[in-house]
Amino acid sequence: MFLIGVLFASAAAVAYGVSTVLRALGARKAAVEARNAHKDGQLTAAGGPSVSSTIDTFKTPDFIIGTSLVVIGFGAGAVAARFLPLFLSQTIVSANLIVTALIGTAVLGIRLHGRDWVAMCTVVFSLCALGLSSSHLNGGGEQISFHWGLLGATCVLATLALLAVYKLGKRGAIVGGAAAGLLFGVIAISVRILRGVDPFDIVTLLTDPAAWTIAIAGAVGFYVQTVALQLGQVNGITAVLVVGETAGPGIIGVVFLDDSAKPGLAWLAVIGFIGAVVGAVLVALYSSVDADHFGEAEPSVGGWRLGRTQRSTSSNEKSGAGVVGDLPPQRDAESQRSKGS
Repeated sequence: MFLIGVLFASAAAVAYGVSTVLRALGARKAAVEARNAHKDGQLTAAGGPSVSSTIDTFKTPDFIIGTSLVVIGFGAGAVAARFLPLFLSQTIVSANLIVTALIGTAVLGIRLHGRDWVAMCTVVFSLCALGLSSSHLNGGGEQISFHWGLLGATCVLATLALLAVYKLGKRGAIVGGAAAGLLFGVIAISVRILRGVDPFDIVTLLTDPAAWTIAIAGAVGFYVQTVALQLGQVNGITAVLVVGETAGPGIIGVVFLDDSAKPGLAWLAVIGFIGAVVGAVLVALYSSVDADHFGEAEPSVGGWRLGRTQRSTSSNEKSGAGVVGDLPPQRDAESQRSKGS
């Protein structure tokens, strides 16, 4: 069972990593289409993407494919959470940060510097330290009061997450990624304690507050992560997300679910936790430099700052290809007048 859990957790890491890149690509394409069509109502008063712009992102083919991979990742992660301690299963799943970074360099054109790799590897190695220090026993969470308490805490967290990504505007990317990570971590906790699974009893399963928690945390976490991908760089968002979905369940597992560190390795778990948080903060800070909401995308490719001057205009003008169609409205008019003269 232990090996099965590891294999399923690894599959979840790959599925989640590819999914994040595809959904970020869908968000970028939706922004490009909105800019080229001069669509109104794409921004909130705080400067972030509106609900309608997020819905447009949901409709892109890349995002739809990415969403299907989320379902696969969720299923694989759920199996892993049943067979492994939470801070071991979630640690393996957190490897999706590296998957996202590697695929993002090819698909999204992300340029990674040495400091980015150091910070991301710090996150992954720290989370591995957490996993190595965990025992291979699991249990706990049988009290119904814990199930209800988890549901209540999830509702509060979901509400705060939704308010944050819209009230903070462009500053809400990292907050949204962290909130989504905590909500995804809640899913792992809920799957671990869910009743009616073995032996299977549909009535027991559907009446368990943990099942409702999974639905709320999954829906809100998915939505908040999507808005975060519209706002900021994919690597920074993924870094804080994986720490949230790993460290959160790890702490809950130790405190409430009888998870524990291996004898004599509690120090390694502490080092792993601190390293993961510090590494994620560094990735987020590095990724926030010169971010254009889709920080990894050049403004000529897309972004929610619709009026921003395109950096590639001069090179396009030299080649004479596609200049007018890619310019904001005011630059387009100026170009037409200059051609007429």
